[in-house]
Amino acid sequence: MYGKLKEHLAKEIGAIKEAGLFKNERIIESEQGAEIVVKGKKCLNFCANNYLGLSSHPDLIKASHEEIDHRGYGLSSVRFICGTQDIHKQLEEKVSKFLGMEDTILFSSCFDANGAVFEPLLGEDDAIITDALNHASIIDGIRLCKGQRWIYNHGDMRDVEEVDPTTNKAGKGLERCLKEAQKCRFRMIATDGSFSMDGDIAKLHEICDLAEKYDALVMVDDSHSTGFLGKTGRGTHEYRNVMGRVDIITTTFGKALGGASGGCISGPKEIIDWMRNKARPYLFSNSVAPAVVGATIKVMDLLTSSTQLRDKLENNTKYFRSKMTEAGFDIIKGDHPICAIMFGKYPDCSKLAVNFANRMLEEGIYVIAFSFPVVPKGKDRIRVQISAGHEMEHLDKAIAAFTKVGKELGMIK
Repeated sequence: MYGKLKEHLAKEIGAIKEAGLFKNERIIESEQGAEIVVKGKKCLNFCANNYLGLSSHPDLIKASHEEIDHRGYGLSSVRFICGTQDIHKQLEEKVSKFLGMEDTILFSSCFDANGAVFEPLLGEDDAIITDALNHASIIDGIRLCKGQRWIYNHGDMRDVEEVDPTTNKAGKGLERCLKEAQKCRFRMIATDGSFSMDGDIAKLHEICDLAEKYDALVMVDDSHSTGFLGKTGRGTHEYRNVMGRVDIITTTFGKALGGASGGCISGPKEIIDWMRNKARPYLFSNSVAPAVVGATIKVMDLLTSSTQLRDKLENNTKYFRSKMTEAGFDIIKGDHPICAIMFGKYPDCSKLAVNFANRMLEEGIYVIAFSFPVVPKGKDRIRVQISAGHEMEHLDKAIAAFTKVGKELGMIK
């Protein structure tokens, strides 16, 4: 039975390897942090979502141990049966207050949260207008929904429809999509807060203006923003000064907020109550483990007591971006700690990016190359991610290694 499929898969995997696109997993032999051990060798990690350096923070480890001791390892249940402990409600309250929303519902991941958010709210008479570069979890969540779909060109707020000369495909701006969806009962605009491949931050101020003009809801996946964007780290809605104007926020606890697992939907109480009764990934998945809940509560307490970590991250990001630009690398501009170093203008860019990442590991810097289908063809990159866990000597060592390898491979002079 498996023979034909095996032959097909072996051929396709071989083609991926030949193109230099096969994704090999590197094995880390230490805890997650700015410094890690790979194959017995210490190196600096510059590709983790560990934005605030909390993944191995002693206070989080202590809080996690305490909850295992007091409330056990797991709950063996979904929330509405016997899977809700007092700490689950505490965390939901703290997240709601931090994000400036009325209520919050927990999920095992933000992927599950995004898989849950659309289908219970929107039906055949409704519209979802989604950014073309939204995360795979938003795309999959929309697929589960029967709502009508519009896709707008990434970041394009205009009332236009035009052909992209690079792809020869027609695309629309957000306002054009909203106009076309006016006959629908409800309209929801869905966007990433920060786009993970580019470090591009959504124009939420313009999106909210259009949403109010055309009576639409705004949903934001803020997984790559919560905890560090904005003056107090609330996220993209604080960064763009639209707190109170975004209807639904989904986010993760698996990146800046400790890096383990778990996610949530935050929004109006009626929406959250509806999710508790209708969201399938919530109704049919185990509760978030007590150890994760306890540690995430500690994260919320740390972030509300001080902005020290997000301030350090902001300074680290500005320094790294400035020095890498001075060195001559092609970097997508912005303020985000995701710093994409682009390879598309060089011949055989996919293999070049992979070779560059391998050489960087030899220099003691752990980074990963991103190629198709994770990013569009010709948009190959190394995505550097800065952390508050990085010290100045870490940044300088990485910049020196990038410069050395860049000169070796003919990317910079």
